[in-house]
Amino acid sequence: MLGAGFTGRRFAQALRDRGARVRLTDRRGPRPEDQTDDWLRFDPSAGEVPEAHQLEGVTHVLVTIPPNAQGSDPVLTTLSRTLASLPLQWVGYLSTTGVYGDHGGDWVREDSALRPRLERSQARLACEQAWRSSGLPVQVFRLPAIYGPGRSAFDNLRNDTARLIHKPGQVFSRVHVDDIVGALMHCLAMPPEVRPETVIVADREPCPSSENLGFAAHLLGCKLPPWQRWQDVGPTMGPMARSFWSENRRASSELLCDSLGYTLRYPSYREGLRACVNLT
Repeated sequence: MLGAGFTGRRFAQALRDRGARVRLTDRRGPRPEDQTDDWLRFDPSAGEVPEAHQLEGVTHVLVTIPPNAQGSDPVLTTLSRTLASLPLQWVGYLSTTGVYGDHGGDWVREDSALRPRLERSQARLACEQAWRSSGLPVQVFRLPAIYGPGRSAFDNLRNDTARLIHKPGQVFSRVHVDDIVGALMHCLAMPPEVRPETVIVADREPCPSSENLGFAAHLLGCKLPPWQRWQDVGPTMGPMARSFWSENRRASSELLCDSLGYTLRYPSYREGLRACVNLT
């Protein structure tokens, strides 16, 4: 597991639950709550890179690490020779639906046009292409906004950072972290020759952020923040927040669900938020 963040840790636990040995990397190493010794430091900026003998015998790798400040992939930059020496059967690379850019609210699928405008999305696409050219058995997973326990609209409502913004026609796609884990496990169980090179993992009901926030407030029994118009608040936002609202698309999981046979645990934000509220 190269990158033990929000998604990586949950995937690692799912593998452990099935009896697999998992090695994880992090810039800081294990946290106090971690119950495993299979941790390796990975921080190329500090010269901390796993040695070949520490990865001996690894057959499956999930990469969740984003591009570095230069826009290149830190794993390929530092570990490509080591990875090439391993008996790898599968390399999963977590990318973003941001590589599609703006599609005016239309649906995007795996074969839709790639026209990223944001610098971070351009870097992601370059990293995707680098992984595909690596000669390794790579499968790319493109993800929209990720939510789950401890990372959802509930948290924004509780800490008073939620914003109820209306931008006509704007929708966002989302995916619960446990459906990312489920989709990864589903693809791992497939014969290698039938795994698609690229898979979108998203729920089946993109919607405005106000709809998602409104449902979360209903479940919590709390008031919504004041309603704001995009044309009023957009110019006051920072670059990152503004870029989040600058693109409009619906991410389709048709390939994953209808062709590959994966059943989403949380087909919309409603099921996902109900599950989260019981854990927060």
